[in-house]
Amino acid sequence: MQNINAFDHAETILKVLAKGAFLTTAAGGRHNTMTIGWGALGNIWGKPVFTVMVRHSRYTHELIEAHNEFTVSFPLTAAFSKALGLCGSKSGRDMDKFAAAEITPAEGQTVKVPVIKGAGLHLECRIVEKREMAPENFDKALADRWYADKDWHTYYTGEITAAYLDK
Repeated sequence: MQNINAFDHAETILKVLAKGAFLTTAAGGRHNTMTIGWGALGNIWGKPVFTVMVRHSRYTHELIEAHNEFTVSFPLTAAFSKALGLCGSKSGRDMDKFAAAEITPAEGQTVKVPVIKGAGLHLECRIVEKREMAPENFDKALADRWYADKDWHTYYTGEITAAYLDK
């Protein structure tokens, strides 16, 4: 592993995120990963942070609420395309996504949540703030497009406790 400054790789992080990354969390002896395409890298409260959004209906929401840590693994090759598709369309409540997607968890350096082995670039995060979306404050056109079913997101802002590249 090669430790990095996440901001030095911001362009890569944002380009890969638009194509899909793995958000992983764990609780109660179970881990789960899901595909995300939205997130934000930033500096808040003098800390490097990454913010993710998880819908209330997702199994990941249940786990992240119980544990307060997450990782984001950014695939730097197309080899993970099929896994991203499966992890973005199936629920971890119903299956072991790691086995089904043929991906391997690897131990985190600073959190008790795995990363996706071989993905390429990883962020480990400890949640420092969470916030429910406030529908009454949301742009109506966006709400109609993304939340017609009222399945709103929770925002999780995590302090980046480790950032690294696979070697």
